[in-house]
Amino acid sequence: MRALTIVLGTLLVAVQWPLWFGKGGWLRVWELQRSLEAQRQDNATLAARNAALAAEVRSLKEGREAIEERARQQLNMIRGDELFFQFVTPPQPAAAEKR
Repeated sequence: MRALTIVLGTLLVAVQWPLWFGKGGWLRVWELQRSLEAQRQDNATLAARNAALAAEVRSLKEGREAIEERARQQLNMIRGDELFFQFVTPPQPAAAEKR
């Protein structure tokens, strides 16, 4: 009777081993689910960034205001009928010169 129990126990472990530790076992499935969730979060972040870029492209294609705003901010451009005033603060004398 004891030998039968050992044989059945060994067979049970032999049948369960691939289920838990095999190529398509539960541990591998849990690992894949974690990596899938991480990839979905990355995709959501990238989709939001793509949507923002698409909105910016659409704005640049459709409106002149967006192009003008970008030229003013990034290229420091002004219109032909505008005057540009630049106020420069004079350099402060060094501490050694004050003595």
